[in-house]
Amino acid sequence: MLAAKREGRVLISADTDFGELLARSGDVLPSVVLLRRAGKAPEEQSELLVNNLPVIEPELKDGAFATITEDRIRIRPLPLRR
Repeated sequence: MLAAKREGRVLISADTDFGELLARSGDVLPSVVLLRRAGKAPEEQSELLVNNLPVIEPELKDGAFATITEDRIRIRPLPLRR
């Protein structure tokens, strides 16, 4: 997470621990995209991200935690509150 913050990047993961880490840190960056498609191939995960990126991109620039599933997008601004 530190490298993503330092380099102005967005962290993309299927690991739910990043939400807890962000909540504890109180940081507004880096933004995180959590892909919640258990058991799907990386190509399918990538397609899900690419198809939804235009919807979440503005919030990611300002600092957000976005969760994407097959039928839902949830975006929470940073810092997260525990």
